[in-house]
Amino acid sequence: MKRPQLVSRGALDRMLQAAEEAWSKKDFSKNIELLKSANRMAPANVAILLQLGRVHGLCYEYDSAERWFEQAVRVAPRKVDALVAAGINSRDFSRSSLAESYFERAVAEPGAPAEAFVRLAELFERVRRTDDAGKLIDRALSLDRNFAPALLARARLDRLAGRLQQAESAARSCLAAGDREMQIRGGYELGAILDRQGRYDDAVAALLAAKGLLAPEAAAHAPRLQMLRERLKVMKEMFTAEMLERWAAAAAELAPARRVALLCGHPRSGTTLLEQVLDSHPDIVSAEETETFHDYAYCPLIAAAPQSAYMPTVLESAGIPALRKSREDYFRVMELILGQPIGGRLLIDKNPSLTFLVPAMVRVFPEIKLLVALRDPRDVCLSCFMQPFFPLGQTASAYLTFEGTADEYAALMGVWTKIAPLLSGRFLEIRYEDLVDDLEAAAHRAMEFLGVAWDPTVLRFDEHARQKTVRSPTYADVTKPVFKTAVGRWKHYEKYLVPHLDKLAPFLKAFGYE
Repeated sequence: MKRPQLVSRGALDRMLQAAEEAWSKKDFSKNIELLKSANRMAPANVAILLQLGRVHGLCYEYDSAERWFEQAVRVAPRKVDALVAAGINSRDFSRSSLAESYFERAVAEPGAPAEAFVRLAELFERVRRTDDAGKLIDRALSLDRNFAPALLARARLDRLAGRLQQAESAARSCLAAGDREMQIRGGYELGAILDRQGRYDDAVAALLAAKGLLAPEAAAHAPRLQMLRERLKVMKEMFTAEMLERWAAAAAELAPARRVALLCGHPRSGTTLLEQVLDSHPDIVSAEETETFHDYAYCPLIAAAPQSAYMPTVLESAGIPALRKSREDYFRVMELILGQPIGGRLLIDKNPSLTFLVPAMVRVFPEIKLLVALRDPRDVCLSCFMQPFFPLGQTASAYLTFEGTADEYAALMGVWTKIAPLLSGRFLEIRYEDLVDDLEAAAHRAMEFLGVAWDPTVLRFDEHARQKTVRSPTYADVTKPVFKTAVGRWKHYEKYLVPHLDKLAPFLKAFGYE
């Protein structure tokens, strides 16, 4: 009889650590290979099975992801926990239908935890099934009336429904019942509720209390963020009109031309609204804030370059074969994400985080069209300051103070104002205020620039948005007809912004908001 092989815990841990390092280096195939080896060493390890499902999903291999998740569910000692974990992972790689399936199976299990009901309710809220979401939250609270995530979800549902007093009560209960994470999330939600009530100073106090809990994480990000800003200053001075013209001239060597546009600008500048308007057009398909260009087109071009090398130098040295591969991989992965062929339609990559990578987009796709969303910088900074970002990323770490938010706006949009004059009219700036003031006129301008025929269905974008899951934090707003209440919102918080207006002044002037 063959004896089972004993697995060294140390060997398994080293393999998992190596897999994590491969992922951090964007070596996705090596990560999966190492995880599969770990699975062979420990086939009943549920955590490894779930991680294999997660990484396959993040690589857009959704069928494989589901197979690994199902294996985890089969071997898990407690099935409901594996179902919840599979649902969370599916949500994280934006497979909402798969996530919903796992959460629905979880809540049907005996002894389903309150978390399962809350997770399903959050998905239902995203697709505007608010009544069903409310019933699930009631079930979660019946299991544990002090369960902070359920109290937070209740506060959010009440706020969205305009029940502000009930929302405030639920948010404060969440703060009292929650751990650090819930205190942070609850503080941001309370800030949003108080803002809706017109209690602006109280809103800032609630937000600052939440942000105070995030301060240690922000401090850890500070050196890297400062280094990035210094590199951006150098980089933007390295680009020249002649360089960009040479890249444009390479279009013939990269044929056939692709129909592709980048929708960028600073976060919270109206990119989601403009995307939903354009995505309503039958000749347009959009992808919402994916890492596709960065991971599959840009990173391979810079992989062999020294870390100290600046983007312009690396892009200038990129060869035609490498650029062709970046183009092919970009569209291949985009089709996997979208779950459909793009065909002859115009692909819009809506991604504010790619604004500083505009030159790289132009290098890989000389034929690209650039749509840049603009909004009053004061409203942008206020919105970024108020928006919950948790866990805290490098860029979002700047949003803990009004000063840091203004600094981050100036760093990113400073790149755009330097590059824009070099692009020879290959871009169109669309102001948020113009979009909400006269949607039809702004949409006409955008479509003429993009080279698509006018279609009146774009004016009913809210109906289109209600048929899909929108990942942006403004998911609830873009399912409504255009409204103007967000224009000039900064005036309620003017005294907090005034000390930092000198940093925003060049952009107020450049974009016509003086």
